[in-house]
Amino acid sequence: MAKQQTFADKVKKKMKTEVGYNVKVIKGYRTEEGNLRFFYKFVRVNDLNELSNVDISK
Repeated sequence: MAKQQTFADKVKKKMKTEVGYNVKVIKGYRTEEGNLRFFYKFVRVNDLNELSNVDISK
């Protein structure tokens, strides 16, 4: 029996249902010793104009 659904069909179906963008937000901060550390988080936004409103905290 032949396969009815290909991997490309699954990906296309998934892309139609998802709305928005996955964005990696990186925040730099200094430790008490003075070293520079980075904190990052993946955030889902509907519009790229919302990036200025995204707030991540440590």
